[in-house]
Amino acid sequence: MKSISHAVGSVFQPLFHLIGWIMAELYSFIPNYAVAIALLTVIIMGILTPFTVKSTRSMKAMQKLQPEIKKLQQKYKGPENRQLMNDELMKLYKEAGVNPLGGCLPLLLQAPFLFILYSVIKGLTFTTTSTAGKITAQPRYIPSTSTMYHNLVHSVGQLNTWGMDLSSKPFSSHGSVLAAIPFFVFVVIAVGLQYFQMATMNSRNKRQGQVVPSQQQTMQRILPIVFAYFYLVIPAAVVIYMIISTCIRILTQYVINRSDELKEAGNSKEVWDGPREIPAAPESETETLPVEDKTPKPSTPAKRPTQSNGNTRPKSQPRPAPKPPSQPRSKAKRKRKAR
Repeated sequence: MKSISHAVGSVFQPLFHLIGWIMAELYSFIPNYAVAIALLTVIIMGILTPFTVKSTRSMKAMQKLQPEIKKLQQKYKGPENRQLMNDELMKLYKEAGVNPLGGCLPLLLQAPFLFILYSVIKGLTFTTTSTAGKITAQPRYIPSTSTMYHNLVHSVGQLNTWGMDLSSKPFSSHGSVLAAIPFFVFVVIAVGLQYFQMATMNSRNKRQGQVVPSQQQTMQRILPIVFAYFYLVIPAAVVIYMIISTCIRILTQYVINRSDELKEAGNSKEVWDGPREIPAAPESETETLPVEDKTPKPSTPAKRPTQSNGNTRPKSQPRPAPKPPSQPRSKAKRKRKAR
C-alpha cells in the first residue's frame, strides 16, 4: 500500500510544487492563509469553468430528454429487451449530442485537485521531532526564501488564521469546545451550499415543467451526507477550498440559466427593427372641418298634404325642362309701341 501511495505521489510531485509555489506567491501579497487558499481556488476554478459550463448544459439537455427516455423504457420493458433499450438510448443520446456522464464531469475533475491541495497542506505543516522532544517545522513544496516558509517555521507548522489552525480538523484537539465551533461551522456552510446548488437546479427544472430523474433526487439527499463525512476528516484549509469552489459553481450555473432564459425569450418574440414611419395624412384630410352645430332646433309643425288637382307633379317625376327664351322683338314693333 505504501509503495502504491509513493508511486502516485511521485507522479503528482511537479503539481505539488506548482500549487505550493502559487500559494507562497499569493501569501507574499496578502499574508493570510485563508485568503491565499481562496485566491488559489479562484485560479483553479477559472481553469475548470469551461468544463463546468459544458457539464451544466449536458445536464439541462438530459432533463429535456427525460420524456423520450421514459417512452423508450415503457416500450422496451423486461430483461429480454434491455440490450435493445440500451441501444435505443445510446442512439437518442447521439442524435441529441448529449453525454449521459457529462453531469459528473466537475466532480471527477475536482477529485485530483482535492488530492493535490490536501497533499500540499500536509506538506506545508510537516514537522519533525528530535530525540530531545523538540518539534521543528520543515515546510515542503514552497521556496525556502518565501515569507510563507519563514512564518510556518516560526509557528511550528501551524496555519494560524483568525485564531484557528487551518491544518486541523473538526475533531482535532482544540483545547476547548468553543475553539472547535468554527471548524464545524465551516462544515455546515460547505454542506449547505452544496445542497442549495442541487436544490436550486431541481426546483428550476420543476418550474419549467421538466421531469427530474429519480437518480438526481436521490443524489440531492445522499451527496450532502457523504460530503459532510468527507469534510469532517480533512483539514479546514481544504474545506475553505470547497466553500469557495461551490460558490463559484452556483454563480456559473446562475449565469448560464439566465443567459438561456434571455435567449429563449428573444426567440419567442419578433425581432424589433426600429420605429416604423407613419405616412403623412393628405392635405384634404388635414383641413379643419366645420364643427357641426348640435344645439336642438325648434320643431316646425308638419304641413297637411294638399289634394291633388291633376296639375300637381309627383315628387318622383323629374321636373320639365325650362322653355327656351323668347326671341327679341324687332325694331319696328318697338317703334309702334313707343308711339
